[in-house]
Amino acid sequence: MNNQKNTQHFTVFQCRPDACDPVPMELIGEEPFLIRIEDHPYSVVMRTPGNEIWHAAGFCLGEGLVSAPEDIRTIGYDVNLEPNVIDVWLTPERREKIGHLLKRKGFVSQTSCGICGKEMLKDIQSAVQPAPDGFTMNREQALAATRALSKNQEFYQRTRGSHAALLFGTDNEVLAFAEDVGRHNGLDKAIGQAFLDHTLDRASVLVLSSRISYELIQKAARARIQVMISNSRPTALAASMGKSLNMTLAFPAGNDQIMVVCGEHRFARSTDNMRDTS
Repeated sequence: MNNQKNTQHFTVFQCRPDACDPVPMELIGEEPFLIRIEDHPYSVVMRTPGNEIWHAAGFCLGEGLVSAPEDIRTIGYDVNLEPNVIDVWLTPERREKIGHLLKRKGFVSQTSCGICGKEMLKDIQSAVQPAPDGFTMNREQALAATRALSKNQEFYQRTRGSHAALLFGTDNEVLAFAEDVGRHNGLDKAIGQAFLDHTLDRASVLVLSSRISYELIQKAARARIQVMISNSRPTALAASMGKSLNMTLAFPAGNDQIMVVCGEHRFARSTDNMRDTS
């Protein structure tokens, strides 16, 4: 089993009505994981470290690469002991049967012939610029924004099966809203709406129904969004990336508290006069 840590500890800021204080918090781990079939990159996924061999085996079954455990000749960590890479070798009989699947392209993103977590993240961050400063908000604004997201989620109220993204401008104006079965799709739709409406340059706050992962950080950073608020804790990787990109990540805790994971300099400590978005 991979001995990488599947959680990480961070110092975050707990913003209550009267103060914001630092508190310790544990966040779920997220690392890139490359599955190689017959010594060729096949898929890169993001996962919590641990149980990589099980993960790769289940992935191969789901993709139709194998139908029985006996179809796998060997499966294990990369020969160079890279914990983020699993090599799968198939029996000759199985390899011949699913040769058309092995020729499929487009599964591997962010990498070509191999993967290293630190190198991959460096490449991602080189494609985006740190978020600008100059925008601030307070606890009341953040809580109002999360309520506004919930009130706009028409599909979720009817199906309990959708994710949503809501974009606010610096003046608290709603710029875009979208729902989709996929959390990445919902964000793409909201950003795309503002992009085509030529209002994306005014976007400062993004509210999400899902947790914040590295992919959503990347999308928001490309859109130059400064604050991301989610309904649950971000992953440890998202927190690290958000901090390095000068972004503010936060999520509600209870009815009157906001936990600020990074970028606490954008959170004012006192209430100002802002129109409630709920």
